[in-house]
Amino acid sequence: MNAFVLAAGFGTRLQPLTDTMPKPLVPVLNVPSLCYSLFLLKEAGIRKAIINIHHHTESLRQFFDRHDFGSLEIVLSEEREILGTGGGLKKCEHLLDGEEFVLINSDIISDINLRSLIDAHQRSGCGGTLALYETPLAAQIGYIGVRDGLVLDFRNQRGTGLSSSFIYTGTAVFNPEIFRHLKTEFSGIVETGFYGLADNGRLALFEHRGLWQDIGTLPNFYRANLDDNLRILQLAGRIQREIGFFPHMISDDASINPEAHVENSVLGANCAIAAEAIVEHSVLLPGTIIERGETLRNAIAAPGIRIPL
Repeated sequence: MNAFVLAAGFGTRLQPLTDTMPKPLVPVLNVPSLCYSLFLLKEAGIRKAIINIHHHTESLRQFFDRHDFGSLEIVLSEEREILGTGGGLKKCEHLLDGEEFVLINSDIISDINLRSLIDAHQRSGCGGTLALYETPLAAQIGYIGVRDGLVLDFRNQRGTGLSSSFIYTGTAVFNPEIFRHLKTEFSGIVETGFYGLADNGRLALFEHRGLWQDIGTLPNFYRANLDDNLRILQLAGRIQREIGFFPHMISDDASINPEAHVENSVLGANCAIAAEAIVEHSVLLPGTIIERGETLRNAIAAPGIRIPL
């Protein structure tokens, strides 16, 4: 089975971090965020991942030139003009071999069992199966309208009046049937593919009850690195076995002066903390330098960037 990874967005909600770095490479616990999705695909035995790209494409190409994902073949689909989640998938229809495929976002961290999701999809007899996650924040994030085991609406956009405590995880399995509803021009996959399947009772649901985090906003990115990182760190062994990367707090390439104070923080590669500097409860992206006597608390930092949280 193949997969399609949505990775072409501008990462607007992560600015200014994404002004110079593509969102899929913004690291969480020193692992590029995209790699958490690639780990799930490789662990599930997916043989090919088609990844759509648009923003900072050269950085992404260089990343994949440097890193080998073994049995998981990586195919990049560059969009010269961004096509949205629907148009981007439609563009790659010919690369998915006319078979069922996994769809996954590049800005989520999860321990979802993709084999279980695939099995549930195949048992459902539907054209697509969305992995959903129950949370008390569903109304704030975007609740899914469900009835009788089927997905029928998103945020009541269709006026069904249906609501639930479930949100969409950015993970799904589809039959090629979805391509009949997609458009080649810029478009969203919800309004085209998802609703096209739902109109005919062909969109099933699968409940995921484990780890799930969206890291697409600065507060969520900060929490995943520091306040809610235990379950991610517990995946380190599995992730390292599959793709070589592993989540950790302090990069081996970071330099901390003995006279500096660093507490409960994430330091990326080539970070340097000078003497008498104080770094507490902060996330430092690769290459960040904290000067002598500088204090950084409750913040995200990158070269030339300081974002208090």
